[in-house]
Amino acid sequence: MKHKIGLLITLGLILVVALWNPCLVQASSELSILDYSAEIDFPAKIIFEVSARSDVDIDDIRLHYRINRTELARITSEVYIEFTPSKTVSIDWVWDMRKTGGLPPGSSLYYWWTVTDADGDSVQTPPVEMLVSDKRYDWQELTEGEITLYWYKGDDSFSGELMAAAQEALARLYVETGAELEKPVSIYIYASSADLQGSMIFPQEWTGGVAFTRYGIITIGIGTSSGDMEWGKRAIAHELTHLVIHQITLNPYNDLPVWLDEGLAMNTEGELLWYFMDELNKARENGTFFSVRSLASPFPTDTNEALLSYAQSYELVKFLIDEYGQEKMFELLSTFREGAGYDEALNRVYNFDMDGLDARWRAAFEAMVIL
Repeated sequence: MKHKIGLLITLGLILVVALWNPCLVQASSELSILDYSAEIDFPAKIIFEVSARSDVDIDDIRLHYRINRTELARITSEVYIEFTPSKTVSIDWVWDMRKTGGLPPGSSLYYWWTVTDADGDSVQTPPVEMLVSDKRYDWQELTEGEITLYWYKGDDSFSGELMAAAQEALARLYVETGAELEKPVSIYIYASSADLQGSMIFPQEWTGGVAFTRYGIITIGIGTSSGDMEWGKRAIAHELTHLVIHQITLNPYNDLPVWLDEGLAMNTEGELLWYFMDELNKARENGTFFSVRSLASPFPTDTNEALLSYAQSYELVKFLIDEYGQEKMFELLSTFREGAGYDEALNRVYNFDMDGLDARWRAAFEAMVIL
């Protein structure tokens, strides 16, 4: 009796393993995958290939892939491949990212194939991780703490100066808001805006830097001249703030109001530049400030109105930090992480809503002397 029980347990374990991993299922039709691969033509497309054979027709082939990024739900995409059933099949499928949107350099994905024949037998390849690389350039790498910097033009002092700016931005953001990185960040420094735009699908001509918040990746075009470096340091501080704030406020219910997200990023850059101050002065003289409630939505596309929107957002965040302190700002961010609405979050932390913030900020700003 003991021998029979042992045999049953062993057979049961074999059955469980076989059901868990289709690759271990014995296919009566001798179905097998001969080869499979993937190649990226960055940034436009990825070409996936697979070949298989069986002693009966293969009639179903599917590609599965999962992108490595921050998700509130785990998402696996499945592609049904159209082909003519045959005993030997070699097919490819092209992921045309000009239709779906691209992936940033440094991102990655897992992919695997499932092949089924007319007898119903099925085999599956193990998942393979694929790194999305921009191989047009010979990248160098510098890591400090949670930040890794990649660049291909400029010496070690160039990368060191940009890394120092990134670390200073993180320190400044923590002092003002209490927010810190929860996951590592990669920053790709392209040598120009043109090089950067070459890594993107249909970029805007003015694009100089992008924060891919779900991937923990920043791409920026920064030249080696002193003027480019000064702009680049501010751009790194700005985009890095977006990543930190996204990490600590991500929730399935609500985003941040735009004025808070952009205002925090502008504050981490440092003092406002003169052209932002000009727009603030004009708005004060003409009584044309935007309401806080309107700044909760995407900013205008008009250049002067956009400058004023960013400048006001900076001043709104500065007002909240100066008047109520770091702890209250961190509490506000934590409240948004819980999924609170815009007015609800402000009321819970400061005891006023967006209209109340509008009135308090305007009164304080009107009393200021701007040189």
